[in-house]
Amino acid sequence: MSLFIDSPSREDYFQITELWEASVRASHDFLGEADIQFFKPLILHEYLDAVDLYCVRDEQDKITGFIGLAEDKVEMLFVHPYSFGKGIGKFLLQFAISEKGVTRVDVNEQNPKAVDFYRHMGFDVTDRSETDGLGKPFPILAMKLQ
Repeated sequence: MSLFIDSPSREDYFQITELWEASVRASHDFLGEADIQFFKPLILHEYLDAVDLYCVRDEQDKITGFIGLAEDKVEMLFVHPYSFGKGIGKFLLQFAISEKGVTRVDVNEQNPKAVDFYRHMGFDVTDRSETDGLGKPFPILAMKLQ
């Protein structure tokens, strides 16, 4: 499988939001249904417009992973569960580092697989917050590329 980076359009936002939800359900067991339903419209109507988006598509043109960047920071990186373990997250992050100058990311502390992924990719924890950016009780780790 050869991977390539694509720039999704606004017409892809619904598919990206569905991918986000599937990924969150598979990897964010600390979030309840009410939390997912709270964040889903924010993803679709606000957060996707606030970042530079890049994605990877499969042979059927379905988006299998996406990354959202703002300045030198990864704001979101999600891979569809059926594509976990296929190198898509690594491919997207390497693109962000080498082509877009990314050096920072915030990660949910309660998502140890994501924390381990970023550590494996060369990021170290530089700070910790008890709450997320909306003040919800989801601790966030600030990480920086070393």
